[in-house]
This record gives sequence, C-alpha cells and structure tokens, in this order.
Amino acid sequence: MGIGGGVIFTIMERKGKVKIINARETAPKQVKPSLLSECGGSVQQASGPQWIGVPGEIRGYERAHRLYGRLPWARLFQPTVRLAREGFALPAMLSRILPFFNRTALLNQLFVDAEGSMLKEGDTVKFEKLADTLERIANIGADEFYVGETARALISDVQEAGGTLTMEDLSSFEVSESEAWRVPLSDYTMYFPPPPAGGAVLSFILNVMQGYDLSRASLEKKEDRVLTYHRYVEACKFANGLKKFMRDPKVGSESEAFTMIEKDFADRIRNMISSNTTHDAQYYNVTPGLDTQGTTHVSVLDETGMAVSVTSTINHIFGSKVYSPKTGILLNNELSDFCGKTDQISPGEQPPSSMAPVILHSKVKKHTVVIGGSGGSMITTGMAMTLMNYLWFGKSLEGSIAAPVVYVDSKNALKFEPDFDKDIIEALRELGHTVAETKFFYNVINAASAQEGECIDAVSDARKMGRPAGY
Repeated sequence: MGIGGGVIFTIMERKGKVKIINARETAPKQVKPSLLSECGGSVQQASGPQWIGVPGEIRGYERAHRLYGRLPWARLFQPTVRLAREGFALPAMLSRILPFFNRTALLNQLFVDAEGSMLKEGDTVKFEKLADTLERIANIGADEFYVGETARALISDVQEAGGTLTMEDLSSFEVSESEAWRVPLSDYTMYFPPPPAGGAVLSFILNVMQGYDLSRASLEKKEDRVLTYHRYVEACKFANGLKKFMRDPKVGSESEAFTMIEKDFADRIRNMISSNTTHDAQYYNVTPGLDTQGTTHVSVLDETGMAVSVTSTINHIFGSKVYSPKTGILLNNELSDFCGKTDQISPGEQPPSSMAPVILHSKVKKHTVVIGGSGGSMITTGMAMTLMNYLWFGKSLEGSIAAPVVYVDSKNALKFEPDFDKDIIEALRELGHTVAETKFFYNVINAASAQEGECIDAVSDARKMGRPAGY
C-alpha cells in the first residue's frame, strides 16, 4: 500500500511451520493526549498529521528478506523503481477515486498534468521522488528509512505539516515475530496473526457459523437462505461488540482475545442468536467506530510449497492525506483505528486492525489455501463470506470470492452489494434488521490454492479488476 504504512505477514514454511511477522504501525511517543476526542464519524475527520503512526513497512520487508530471501535486497526494488520513475497508465479504479479529492493539495502534488488538469484513466502517472527514495533504501538498506537521510527528510516534512513523529520514533521501531494462532475449520486448520490484527474476529464468526452444520442445502430454499444470512449478520453484530478486545498485547489482555477463538465461546454466543428476531445494540455490547477502507493484500505460493499471506495498509484511501515532498512518501492515518475501541492511546501501541492474512492447510486433503483481503472494515465481511462459500456452500474459489456480500457496519446496519438477493434483503428487514444504502464496497479478496499433484488455482477479485500472476 506504500512504505508510509505497515504490514503483517503470515508465512507457512516448507515443513509446515507457520510464522507471523508483524510490522504494523505504532503510536508515536508524543501522541496527542486528547487525540481520541477528535475522532468524529467520518474519514475526513480522521485525516491530517495528528493521525500518523510510525511506519513499519520497510522493517517488515527487511525481516522477511533476512529470514527467507533468496535474491539480493536491492534487486527486489528494481521493478517498482522503474514503474515509479518511468510512469505507468493511471488504472481505472484509481481514476474513479480521484474526483473525490479534486482541488486538494494532495491531488495537486501527485495527480495533475503540466497544465494543472487532473489525470484521467490511461494517462501516465509518475512518482519520481519516491523512485529516488526507493533507490536509496535498495542500495543502503532498511536503515536508510529509519536513521538515514530519508528518515531525516521524512520527519522534517511530517513535523512541518504539524505531525508528532520524531527521529526517535523511527529509530526505535521494532518488528515482532510470533507463532500464528489457529482454529480448526472442517478438514482444515486456519492460521492467522494474533491481535491487534483481525484474525480473531474472523475466526469467531466462522466458529459460530460452523456450529450450524452449513452445507449446499443451507442456500437452496428461500427460508433456509434467510435463516443462514440472519444467523450470519447476527454473528457479525456480536463480532462488532468484540472488536474493543483486539488490543495490542503490550497494553491489553491477550487472554480476552484468545477466548474469542475458542469453541466454547462460539457455542455460548450461538445460543444467544434467535432464529426470528434481532436486537438493539446493547444486546451485542457494540461500541461504534469508524469504518475504514485502505489496504492491499497479496497471496503467494511458490514451487517448494512455501506460502505467504501478506496485508499492507496506510488505512484510509490516501492515508492521512499528508504527503512528504522531500521523499515522495504518502503517510498513513493509522491512529484513527483506535477510534471507538479505546479511551486512551499508549505510546508504541499498535492500533487494532481488520487485517487478516490467512493460510488454511488440510493434512487430510493435502491442500493449502492462501487467502486475504483488502477493504479496511470490510475485510472481515469479504473473508468470512468467501470462506463460508468455499468450505461449506460448495462454491469454487472464484465463485466464492465473486458472490455478493452483506456487510454489517460499525452501527450494525446491513449494507448489501448491488446483486444481492432482493428477497433475502426484504426478509431480513422484516426480521428487524436495519438496512442502509452505500455507494462503495471495498471488500476485495485474493487467494491461491494448491493441492498435491494438481495445478495451482489463483483468483484475484474482479471488484478491483485484479489478475493473478505466475512464473
């Protein structure tokens, strides 16, 4: 998503061990004490220099390369440097977003031509200053970003814009390694990062739904479809209420989050889901937060059986909207992820996240699925519905990803993709669910699947016009 953000890897090694590399952004040491009083309820209110977290992306890449890299570090940067310097055709998806930022300082710095007109689809866009920065990091190493010339230039720009990042914040950033958390799903074991990533919330929803013994028949008759989706959105409402427990283990209780992935807890919540009614927010103990959008995900399988599921983020679209002209880096607004989930931010704390880079492996089927999503708060929706479609409803990987979703937002309103079954929407409304309209859906999933002795199946979500690539 950009080196001004953060990244989380889930990596399955050749012999089956699964490791997490967490380089998510952290709160600066001088984080504004009253920052959370400025949260508001819109993306615009969570923009600006005060929301910037300490970027971890490059340290994450450095750790992954140190542990597993086979090519020289500098060589890895060459394709991106070439794209940034020589330019590329402005993609269709980006061209649709730019008009919403018309006449902003950010747009004028990055996406206008020599005459000052906004770039259109197919026009050439270049990031030459970023190319210079990437070349320095490629030649000198990751320390260039954290203690070198790039670090000093970046901090100068951020502080000039009014941000609180310091050289000490950059130089003291640390990547963490840990074992993956895991839960059984049908014939598979699902591996995912621990908090503050969002895998535990995804796991909770799937654990609740697994207890209903779902199958193709669960979607055949209208009454069965209504009941299945009603139960699903109820599980999502309980999940919204649990997000406040997704704190960085350095400041929160990891045991509370771990309880979320246990079967007994899912059984208890399932018993609270009625078949014919919904409830008010207090029943699910929901604390509304800000819905977010800006992430990207890559799922990779190699010829040795190694698997990597990795999600990168600067949080909202264009992050904090703060651009560093000396380095070409666009900064994140990751601190807004604390909104609605805590009353206080601790220096060095990682914000809670919906990111859930996942690997599923079945020893019985000798099958591996690498999967993850982008779309901020909609990651959980996209991932949960894709996995239900794939594991229980008998859909192909492509069909599972393409199927329209229902998103339960932070206020427990149901939002349906345009092609969703209208009869189901009306039936859920009659059960008491609040149905709201939204113009944009950001849930985007991609996956790679490999079964021993068979070809790899790779799917990129058509919602972002993605295409899988191989070698």
